[in-house]
Amino acid sequence: MSIILKNATFIHWKSLEQIQTSLKVEPGSGGGYLLLPADLEGVDISKDEVIDCTGKLVTKAFAVGHHHVYSALARGMPVPAKQPENFMEILKYVWWNLDKALDKDMIEASALATAMACAKAGSAFVIDHHASPNAIRGSLEIIAKAFHRVGVGHLLCYEISDRDGLEKAQSGLQETEEYLNANQGLVGLHASFTVGDETLKKAMNLMEKTNSGIHIHVAEDLADQDHCQQLYHRRVVERLHQFGVLNSPKTILAHCLHLSEKERSLIRNSPAWLVENAESNLNNNVGHFRGTDLGKNIMLGTDGMHSDMLRSAQAAFFAGQEADQINVPEAYRRFRNVHHYLADNHFKGDGENNLVVLDYNSPTPVTTDNFPGHFVFGLSSNHIQHVISNGNWLVNNKRLTNVDEKAILTYTKEQALRMWKKL
Repeated sequence: MSIILKNATFIHWKSLEQIQTSLKVEPGSGGGYLLLPADLEGVDISKDEVIDCTGKLVTKAFAVGHHHVYSALARGMPVPAKQPENFMEILKYVWWNLDKALDKDMIEASALATAMACAKAGSAFVIDHHASPNAIRGSLEIIAKAFHRVGVGHLLCYEISDRDGLEKAQSGLQETEEYLNANQGLVGLHASFTVGDETLKKAMNLMEKTNSGIHIHVAEDLADQDHCQQLYHRRVVERLHQFGVLNSPKTILAHCLHLSEKERSLIRNSPAWLVENAESNLNNNVGHFRGTDLGKNIMLGTDGMHSDMLRSAQAAFFAGQEADQINVPEAYRRFRNVHHYLADNHFKGDGENNLVVLDYNSPTPVTTDNFPGHFVFGLSSNHIQHVISNGNWLVNNKRLTNVDEKAILTYTKEQALRMWKKL
């Protein structure tokens, strides 16, 4: 049975062309949709589920370019033992304390909570960067199963790092290789300042062996650059370039705030992708992203702050008014670039049958020319009524269709309390 979205205003995500039509959504991975007469005159719909979308906008569902499942249970957690005074202390007293507390049940709860939040905010696909140093083995499969249960596509990696010792780094490498042998994914690294040359070399060998890419935080804070220059006598992007990290079009460089002109040139002339996380940068007071001279391969993420990509795009636009040459069309382009990244690299799960239906009653007309303006200044996740993933319901009338949200939230609260006690 197919889903038919009757009498919808369809907005093509690339051209922004608007068509008054009905869409027959084909189920299955890699499926698409058929455009039918708006009134369905002469169309046999006896075997299909028909949803009236009169007055609704239909377009491609969203996707998250950089997320952190492990942060899902952080909301409301106890304050750290010491109030952090800089970015390194934020990592030490907050996030590295939290990720060490995670066990398999907490990881599952975090992944379920993240997948549900993403789905209800319109995202049918998530690129995630995970860390759980005391529960590494099997962690990616736990996340994958949770996402599959909710119905959200994914591209996962484990955050390999030397910060908890070389044995944990090796365990991260093993977890990554085992997962990539059976699943699409990336080779995750934390950041240059916690990854030594030997671990970086092993990660690169694994990237080449699995035909994958590296997903790593880059120059999020000046401390990353200071460490690299003191220990390796070069800047972070120069070091990554020396090892070949930038050679893969599957590589994702997160943040990229504190870059020299040479580093910007290296990135611009490589096939690697960048992901901007404006709200996280503001929250950590580490600086502003500047996309100027970094090329076109810039997408957006949430960095685990939340799961709402509309909010992330709007934050990128507003924060960018201070330091970045970003206008309304560029904010929308970066928001949609994640689809190009996934398609160009032949990752599955972000097909044309991933759709979102927006109940957006604007007081002004919505046209091809002004849709980006509505995107930045009007749309919010409150307008999301339906989400379709791989041609199947993900969210129907604002309700998750594949899981019992109330029961899962009871479970996530239990796991959050367990984690908080360990903190």
